Amino acid sequence: MKNKINRRDFIRKNSTMMAGLGIAGTLPLIAFTDKSGPLKAVRFGFIGTGGRGRGLMNNILSIEGVEILAVCDIDPVALKAAQKIVTDHGQAKPEGYSGVTDYEKLVQRDDLDAVIIASPWDLHTPMAVAGMKAGKYTCVEVPAAYSLDECWELIDTHEETGVECMMMENWSFRPDNLAVLNMIREGLLGTMTHAHCAYSHDCIDHWYFDRATGNDRWGAKYLIEHNRAQYPTHQQGPVISWMDINCGDAYDTLTSTATDSFSINEYFKRKFPGHPNGDRKYKQGDIVTTVVKTKMGKTIVINFDMQSPRPYDNRWTIQGTKGIYNEQRDAVYLTGVSPQYHSWEPFPPYHEKYQNRFAKDIFGGHGGADGVMLNQIVKAVRNKTALPLSLYDGVLMSSIGPLSEISIAKGSKSIEVPDFTRGKWKTNKPYFTL
Repeated sequence: MKNKINRRDFIRKNSTMMAGLGIAGTLPLIAFTDKSGPLKAVRFGFIGTGGRGRGLMNNILSIEGVEILAVCDIDPVALKAAQKIVTDHGQAKPEGYSGVTDYEKLVQRDDLDAVIIASPWDLHTPMAVAGMKAGKYTCVEVPAAYSLDECWELIDTHEETGVECMMMENWSFRPDNLAVLNMIREGLLGTMTHAHCAYSHDCIDHWYFDRATGNDRWGAKYLIEHNRAQYPTHQQGPVISWMDINCGDAYDTLTSTATDSFSINEYFKRKFPGHPNGDRKYKQGDIVTTVVKTKMGKTIVINFDMQSPRPYDNRWTIQGTKGIYNEQRDAVYLTGVSPQYHSWEPFPPYHEKYQNRFAKDIFGGHGGADGVMLNQIVKAVRNKTALPLSLYDGVLMSSIGPLSEISIAKGSKSIEVPDFTRGKWKTNKPYFTL
């Protein structure tokens, strides 16, 4: 397929250059030995070793042949905890970097094959750009960029250097989502016409504010300064591949609408009476709804909700001309196949039947999605092939943040979505998991 060949050419020509989990113990070593030859060691550096970074470290070290040689974090406690994870896995203590710009030193090391970035949002793009410019396979947490300028900076750097970079959208690798992708490619749902997706996750007491004191954490400033879909990628991850976005179709326009801000102030008045944060004005609305229309006339509804008191929910639905999948119901309906007319049937049998090859070895956090994703990253770095997710997809998903903010500020005006592929979506073929 044309786009896969192009991405592999990038790697071959440049090979000489080359989104809060606690950790309890370590995972057993899992062997993912390539059949093509002896196992090659893959050497990683980690930038950002908070809860998410350490979670990824613990998972990736359970893959045979992976070494972590360097870690970087400005918090000495987090840095020390990260080093202990590595030594607990029987490896030598990795070198630690703790200066504000020390990530630049880490990516320049000539003994690293790849870097993984799990820092706060505003640092993702500069750190990923540094990784690519240093010739390292670069994997960055979600969202990859916070502004449109950063989106283009990532694309421009990737195209100028030819170095592989990927946003680690782990929900793309969730085993049930991968099974749905196989069903779609087998034609069971017909032509895709519409999708609904959401990131509904009450994060007010751990991402944004300290659970014990109510004081600001690193994420609080985003609620004060912006009104947008702050965290737009987990929703879209599986939808991008389900609907062949950037591979025969592309986002064309979007509109975004936000409620006013209610929940944050009520949270403080309920949980921390008298706390100054309770009377502070927040730009961020409680719930943001974005509607995308694609170049081929299809639609996607993207919901964002991270302040309301509620259980976690993604609400994935994909509608086709022959049927529908609904994640909340854990059910499908396939015309002419489902036994009862217009009645849902359980999804688990389909999940088992259409299991994706990426999900062969499931381990790690987020229902195994982290392990599936990291295993594919390790294979790509080891074999000097393309990373499993295109940076163009990661940048597009990230761009919904700034684009939604523009639309909201303009009274839910329709906004044109930039074509980060520069027209390649017209000829690109589907690639994910193929």
